[in-house]
Amino acid sequence: MSGEWLIYGAYGYTGQLIALEARKRGMQPVIGGRTAGPLTQLAGKTGFRHVVLDLDEPKRLRRHLEDISLVLNCAGPFSATAPDLIDACIDTGTHYLDITGEIDVFEYAQSRHAAAKNHGIVICPGVGFDVVPTDCLAATLKNAMPDGTLLALGFDARASLSPGTAKTTLSRLPDGGKIRVDGEIRTVPLAYRTRTIDFGNGAKLAMTIPWGDVSTAFHTTGIPNITTWIPASEKLIGQLKRIDRLRRILGWGWVQRLVRRQIEKKVHGPTQRERDADTTYVWGELRNDASDLRTARLTTANGYTLTVLASIEICQYVLTHTVTPGAYTPAALMGSKFVCTLPGSSQIDVI
Repeated sequence: MSGEWLIYGAYGYTGQLIALEARKRGMQPVIGGRTAGPLTQLAGKTGFRHVVLDLDEPKRLRRHLEDISLVLNCAGPFSATAPDLIDACIDTGTHYLDITGEIDVFEYAQSRHAAAKNHGIVICPGVGFDVVPTDCLAATLKNAMPDGTLLALGFDARASLSPGTAKTTLSRLPDGGKIRVDGEIRTVPLAYRTRTIDFGNGAKLAMTIPWGDVSTAFHTTGIPNITTWIPASEKLIGQLKRIDRLRRILGWGWVQRLVRRQIEKKVHGPTQRERDADTTYVWGELRNDASDLRTARLTTANGYTLTVLASIEICQYVLTHTVTPGAYTPAALMGSKFVCTLPGSSQIDVI
């Protein structure tokens, strides 16, 4: 197998940022995706070799992956791309990473742990903002309180969404909220719980969201009860509670297509100036059965900036180190302090 690695979905908002950062570092990934036009344009900007790959052509996909050491999947919604790519990577002995935050993708990756071990590859979804900072925070809290049983994680980020993130959020709304209770993932209404949280920049009203840590933090720490949170106004909470009653309608194909077209017209993602000016506040707390409490916080760069930096670092690590094969979470693969090594990140403060 060659040392080449592939950025799949390279012409999306985040994929382009990753490709351009790789070029700046003197790296030579192959860039891929299903649409020739934007892929050719990006190849012209970067000088990278490019290949048009449609996941609906599994034999052709596997032929190309036979010469690739690692795939970094940037094409969301990842529930539509990750399972096919993971299976293809297992068949071809190719490491698989992605930048998802989707719970079902994390669960699927863990279900393929034995296959990954047998084929000598690493599978690690979520190597970006979803979920590197919160996963590292979860591991740090577990180390601080080994008998903790109730974990809450969250973040306060002000930057606008990219088109891909907006589409993924839309696609997941019909699935409702998610929490983990006694080791099992449960579906709950949108904005299921509310509370006041100081994420690191003052106390704010917050609500639960179906963030990827509902899956990953359990596999990283074994903590059986997990919720994930973001700040939210009373107006937004009320809107989501009303939307929850219409979740079935939101899953209809024509509704999804209509809203996706609006996203494509109106959502462009934060500019570099906005990314550079943004600080993200990350928070977590862990309780044990005696109600002892540990709280942890850190700050990071904008989520898209962190995704670029973290994903490239993890790609380099997997390509240059001997890693025991299997399915990983980011903190399990890179350690609980990994996020602190990234530019723009603070140390983790545990109280």
